[in-house]
Amino acid sequence: MKPAERGLTQVPAATIQDVARHAGVSSTTAKRALREPDKLSQSTLARVQAAVKALQYEPDQRAGSLRSGQNLAVGLIVGSLIDPFDAEFAHTTGRILAEAGYTLIISENEYNTANELTELQRLYSQRVAGIILRPENGQESRNYLRHLSSRGVHLLEFDSVPSGSPYPHVALDRVGAMREAVRHLHSLGHRHIVALDTSRLETPPEACVNGFPQTQTSLTIPSGCQRAPYLTEGAAYHLTRELMAQATPPTAIIALNGTQGIGAYRALGERGCRIPDDVSLITFDNAPWTSLVTPPITVMQRPVHDLAVAATRGMLALINGQTVDNQVFPAQLSLRQSTAQPRQNRGLTCSRDESCVGT
Repeated sequence: MKPAERGLTQVPAATIQDVARHAGVSSTTAKRALREPDKLSQSTLARVQAAVKALQYEPDQRAGSLRSGQNLAVGLIVGSLIDPFDAEFAHTTGRILAEAGYTLIISENEYNTANELTELQRLYSQRVAGIILRPENGQESRNYLRHLSSRGVHLLEFDSVPSGSPYPHVALDRVGAMREAVRHLHSLGHRHIVALDTSRLETPPEACVNGFPQTQTSLTIPSGCQRAPYLTEGAAYHLTRELMAQATPPTAIIALNGTQGIGAYRALGERGCRIPDDVSLITFDNAPWTSLVTPPITVMQRPVHDLAVAATRGMLALINGQTVDNQVFPAQLSLRQSTAQPRQNRGLTCSRDESCVGT
């Protein structure tokens, strides 16, 4: 039903010409009152300001930026806004951009290359000055990124960066972070460790072990990892259930972000697997839930605030014509009670589900 059919009256937004007529000045003078108020007399400025207030006039910032040739919006593509890491990243980015006079347009690719291409196209239609993105590395997306770059859109990638990417980036030392997590589990005696890896279907299965210290060759990766799950709670939940149903289930699991950690934790609980008595669990990101559950979860903390600040400042520098160097940040292992020595000389035994008993 249209507003008129509901008995509502639409009032057109006031224009700068309306403000000028109300104040009894020319349109040029009204515009100058908004852009260069110091160049007008106090009485004229006061009349224009009173007209702006009376008419509730709001300048069209996008139209103004297009006329001036200066875009005042920046796009941000994250994996998922329900993930605490992405939410905090977006919050920090938006605050810094606002202080610099820019508007942030946020979207998510949901860890899907097709979605990413759609979001890139949508942001370009908004004529953003630049795009900060966590790339999914699909070929069509990479081609479109080259197109955007050729059209003057500034690009900066963060967190997970494809090898050989030509764009500046602010990244996590993922290999170092994974190595630290595995080193901790290995020191406890774990030799059957699985990461709910971020590899994609177009990535060779061997990429599933990226980041594992292969010099410690007793580590194994079950075939389930080769299905390359997305970084979502649901995918992690189903894969964890499948992994724990294997004849020889893993003795330790590493989730690659907070939402994966929730999925793994939920699956282990439903199968009656006790943490860490039956299986150890590490998750990336210090999401609030990790310290509230019993036992508290050992986490590999990504420095989300530092990554967001560096990415946003880097984008502002690019917009201002400056050269930006790549930056790589380490993660920090925060030990809690979800990791312990594995059961020795026998498979994992779960308390309520006999199908979870190994050999």
